[in-house]
Amino acid sequence: MKLVTVVGARPQFIKAAAVSRAIKKYNSGKRANQIEEIIVHTGQHYDHNMSQVFFEELDIPAPNYNLEIGSDSHGRQTGRMLEAIEDVLEDEKPDWALVYGDTNSTLAGALAAVKIHIPVAHIEAGLRSFNRKMPEEINRVLTDHVSKMLFCPTVTAVENLQREGVLEGVYQIGDVMFDCMLYYRSKTGNGFSALTALGLETKGFVLATVHRAENTGSPDALREIFRAFGEIARQSPVLVALHPRTRKCLDSYGIRVAEGVKLLEPVPYLQMIELECSAGVILTDSGGVQKEAFFVGTPCITLREETEWVETVECGANVICGASKKRIIEAFTDLGKSRHEIICGTGIYGNGDASEKIVNRLVGAQEL
Repeated sequence: MKLVTVVGARPQFIKAAAVSRAIKKYNSGKRANQIEEIIVHTGQHYDHNMSQVFFEELDIPAPNYNLEIGSDSHGRQTGRMLEAIEDVLEDEKPDWALVYGDTNSTLAGALAAVKIHIPVAHIEAGLRSFNRKMPEEINRVLTDHVSKMLFCPTVTAVENLQREGVLEGVYQIGDVMFDCMLYYRSKTGNGFSALTALGLETKGFVLATVHRAENTGSPDALREIFRAFGEIARQSPVLVALHPRTRKCLDSYGIRVAEGVKLLEPVPYLQMIELECSAGVILTDSGGVQKEAFFVGTPCITLREETEWVETVECGANVICGASKKRIIEAFTDLGKSRHEIICGTGIYGNGDASEKIVNRLVGAQEL
């Protein structure tokens, strides 16, 4: 069986690492139906710290194709990806196209495949923010509706698809990012310690990330967020793992970064896990970081007006604040009153075997 895996952004490299490892494990069993995985990197994230370092650090097989699409407007970027991915699929003729999450790479891979009658498997299907102004929401809805297999991380994701009439080929298998966390967490702190290098103490700092268009594309929103960071930094150092686009926006808008707020280059995955485990609080607009905070038991403040990961809010591990300085400070103050370990529900995101379930489902479908 041949699979073409389409990835292009940091979160997808992490998820693909888990599935590639499960494929390797499956093939080691010397089964007759071996799996050949062809990895296509669209180049959506092309900065070394956002791309190549993840392949090296997570031991992901090198991409068979690097399309080097780079940045552009949503329409142009997706169109260029469509054309290039279609060429790969025509040459490789895979049995399945695997796409992850909600980026332009996800949508381009799904559309390119379904147009030439190659079945699509969507990993992390069924997520909804119910905010159609988000490009990611459009990408995930369209991808779900053209996919033949939809691998959902939670019960909520399955229910979202049911409400949209998507009933066939839907499987609740858990979250591949939870698989990754369980596998890689034991590897952090070996050799290089982020805390030592930055002169920090465990639970003695705040970790932040900001990258979504709703925040970086609005001078007012980004200014409010960094004003909140500055206020919090009077109590505790704030580390901001900065997306390249966010850095450009800070400069473009003339936003001053307060003393006590330290800007970092994009952080490799293992170092990010170490920081997430050690932070007192995490502030983020990233869906992936929200979940990682949940996995490691660190309180999270989400710099958006909604989240796809509603389970983290329902159990009290995550607070939605948007880009309001006032709301961010209030949430931070409330968390500080009871900043003990969060008791997270067990089994919400599976048992750490989602990747193996995906591989087994794909093989089983191929053998029918």
